[in-house]
Amino acid sequence: MLPIESAEPIAAAVPAAMVTRRLVLRPPKDSDLDTLLALHADPAVSRFCAAATPNGREATEAQLQSWLSHWQTHGFGHWAIAEREQPDQLIGFGGLMNRRVAGHAGLYLYYRITPQAWGRGLASEMALHGITQAFEQRQEGAVVAAVLPNNMPTRKTLEGLGLRAKGTLSFGPGNAAALLYELGADRWASLPRCEPEPVAFAA
Repeated sequence: MLPIESAEPIAAAVPAAMVTRRLVLRPPKDSDLDTLLALHADPAVSRFCAAATPNGREATEAQLQSWLSHWQTHGFGHWAIAEREQPDQLIGFGGLMNRRVAGHAGLYLYYRITPQAWGRGLASEMALHGITQAFEQRQEGAVVAAVLPNNMPTRKTLEGLGLRAKGTLSFGPGNAAALLYELGADRWASLPRCEPEPVAFAA
């Protein structure tokens, strides 16, 4: 889904932090840049990324600014993620944004979590909260995600959330094709409302 173009910028209300069973989810801030840089620099985090990881401080800052802009325009977007027991210590970023990836526009699910927090279902908990808002509060038509074929833990996470493989995305010469996963509103309405099981993911 593409953002609606307007002659005047649309200023949406940016909500405060939200709390799930184990997480604190808040809109990102400029001061999160160093945390995002460190996350991108971790080879365990970036090895299975379907899309290119921003290279360097300037590119990462541009990515962060695009997230902030999306929040200002739409009132939702990628969150900065922390555990409730340590709300000031971020473990990653993720959520839903209107994006164009490899020529395909949609409401994309994205997350990157520090390896120290893997295997506990925290990404699923964050994603489920975002997907629930998308379908039940904003009446979105579909949520999509891109994942490399060999990233089986993330594929299992997506499938546990109800997404199903729909096709492939090409990121150009020299880059591996990614699988496109999708969850439509009709399928969401038929799914049981339960938290997905954690997926093991070794660093």
